[in-house]
Amino acid sequence: MAELLKGALVARSITEKCAERAEKLQNRGVVPTLAIVRVGENDSDLSYERGAEKRCREAGIAVRGIHFAADVDNETYLSAIRELNEDNGVHGILLLMPLPPQLDEKAARKALIPGKDVDGCTAGSLAGVFMNSGEGFPPCTAQAAMELLDYYGVECKGKQAAVAGRSLVFGRPAAMLLMHRNATVTVCHSRTEEMEKVLRQADIVLVGIGKMESIGKEYFRPGQTVIDIGIHWNAEKQKLCGDVRFDEAETVVTAITPVPGGVGAVTTSVLAKHVIDAAERLSGESLSGRD
Repeated sequence: MAELLKGALVARSITEKCAERAEKLQNRGVVPTLAIVRVGENDSDLSYERGAEKRCREAGIAVRGIHFAADVDNETYLSAIRELNEDNGVHGILLLMPLPPQLDEKAARKALIPGKDVDGCTAGSLAGVFMNSGEGFPPCTAQAAMELLDYYGVECKGKQAAVAGRSLVFGRPAAMLLMHRNATVTVCHSRTEEMEKVLRQADIVLVGIGKMESIGKEYFRPGQTVIDIGIHWNAEKQKLCGDVRFDEAETVVTAITPVPGGVGAVTTSVLAKHVIDAAERLSGESLSGRD
């Protein structure tokens, strides 16, 4: 049976380190603060917000909830983002998406400055990931996959890696992060021919195609490490499943993330880490004249 790459241990490690860094910031008079901007009462948004708030409290981060009715107009929403950009007491901004149809999601992403974009949704953050410039932040899910690899000692340098999925939320930034670790990366998608062969050739496989249990044992071989970021309710809504058919893959590969309990458990800790990073950057700039 494969080694289970459980996210709880990774999340705890990241959170503890964040709490230590937050204490140092607070000793300098800086309270690391995340603003969560939510529109409406969508169940998934509420669930993620609660999880993010809990993780941030554990990491010594203050949270401001900026909540709008589902029918908020576009200018009111964009004005709130601009105000948060200018607020020196806010270090990170999380925009819960997707937005309702009357709001311009592209304009919202454009309004948010990369330095406070702790979930990597802006063009500036994504450019920073692709260029490895340090501007902005990677999307939390993509970074969470890398944190799992790091924690469990999975070496990327010189390895063959395959990413199934090419979204800007996960697939493409994850491929760039792997390349920055000197892996040789292939990105697969819905038009990839013989994806089974491509994934089987890889040492490290990251799966995020958004289709429940669509990747079975025929895609894998012994010796592989598999990171599954998918999360879905099965037809009976009795259990959560990933994009990978876990019961099949676990009997073949060397290591795999469970669903639930894998990448999802790490994502909010990465969010907290990004807030601390942002607070350190911003406070370093603002306090540099006093040192």
